[in-house]
Formats: sequence, structure tokens, C-alpha cells
Amino acid sequence: MLEQLPDARRQAHERIIGERQVANAKKILSLYESDLHVVVRGKAGAEVEFGNSLFLAETRDGFILDHKLKCERSAGDAKWLQSRYAVIKQRSGERLRGVVADRGFESQATRRMLQEEKAFNGICPRDPNELAERMEKDARFCSSLSRRAQTEARVSILKNGFLGGTPLAKGFENRQLQVAWAVLSHQPLGACPITLEE
Repeated sequence: MLEQLPDARRQAHERIIGERQVANAKKILSLYESDLHVVVRGKAGAEVEFGNSLFLAETRDGFILDHKLKCERSAGDAKWLQSRYAVIKQRSGERLRGVVADRGFESQATRRMLQEEKAFNGICPRDPNELAERMEKDARFCSSLSRRAQTEARVSILKNGFLGGTPLAKGFENRQLQVAWAVLSHQPLGACPITLEE
């Protein structure tokens, strides 16, 4: 902690006295946890959050196929989905038929990947005109978007119910273990076992 004090004092001077912005990568978010990051959420009341990003992939029935708590900064949801797609497909027993997600996961590369995999693309488009057109013409897409709302509830249940809000574990490895136990505890009774982490 003592080694960080000069940087903390400099940062406080820049932000409070100088009223200048400090780049997120240079911010000290915690004197105790160096692997926390600014996570831009863009949601009302929570424009940004501080912590580690969590990737969660579940089946239509609410079984969590894959999860990953990221120690380093996330490169973005779309790239994260692309890197985890093979794992999700393998854990589904090669029965993965499509992907449904919010607009943060949408990109040309994601579209291309799903086309090559011949998988249904239920990702919410970024373009409002395209979204309106798909909502009007594609019943499967409409139904998949209403199902997507349940994933938001699943994240909330994991975070607030099983993790008690903010994980109190010190150190990334302990937070990762706490998330893995929460995912395991959350799984429906009689569900097939999952691997906690690679």
C-alpha cells in the first residue's frame, strides 16, 4: 500500500484539484485489489462499474453451460463470444443450434462465425432499423429476444442471490472460485455436471 501512495496522491490531485480526467488504465481503483477494472455498462444508474467481467452462457432451460471471470480487461463482448464459442459448442454436446445475446455481442465477425457454423443468429442488432425489420418479419427472432431477458435475471440471481451482491473474496483466484461455486450451486437438480474452470 505504501508503494502506491505517491500514485494515489498524484491521481487525487489530477482528478480532484486539477479537475482533469485520468485514463481508466491508469486509475487506482483499489489499494488492495490490483486486478479490478472499470467496466463500462452504459445502463441507467450504472454507467460504469468496477470489478471483473463475467461471461455467462446458458441453455434455454437455464442450465449454465459456460462461465468465465476475466482477470484482465475484456476486449469486448463480441470477441469474448467468438473465443468461447467452441467451448460452449463442445459443452452442449455439439448440439448448439444458435446464439441469443444483447447488442454488445453483435459484430461482423460474430455474424460471419455464426453463418459458417450454420447457427441461428439471435443477437440483437445494433442498427435500430434492422432490429425493427427483424422484429416484424422473424417470429423466431422475436421469441428468442423475449427469452434473452431471462438471462439478465440469471445474472442477477447469481450476483445477488448466490454471491451476496459483491463477492467478498480477496484476490482474483478466490473471486473466481467463489463464482465457480455459485454457478455449481445454481445448477438445477439432476443436471449434468459441468467443469468449474479449465
